[in-house]
Amino acid sequence: MPDKTLKATLVKSAIGAKPEIKATVESLGFRRMHQTRELPDNPAVRGMLRRVNFLVAVEGEPFERPKRSKYKIWRSRSNKKHKRGH
Repeated sequence: MPDKTLKATLVKSAIGAKPEIKATVESLGFRRMHQTRELPDNPAVRGMLRRVNFLVAVEGEPFERPKRSKYKIWRSRSNKKHKRGH
């Protein structure tokens, strides 16, 4: 009996994402954008794909590009502004 596989493609970059999300993308085997991987169809892989579903498109499932990133690391603005003598 042949093993089932899933075809997943990294559609969006994980550059600004939290370290946990980056680690999940890396553990799925993605190294570059638009790379397609054939992954085994098991609960562990499905869980990882569900965790990064805003970055990865899976064949047979619709991919919705997120309106605004919930997983971005938000940083406060710099207070090193130039003082203009006011």
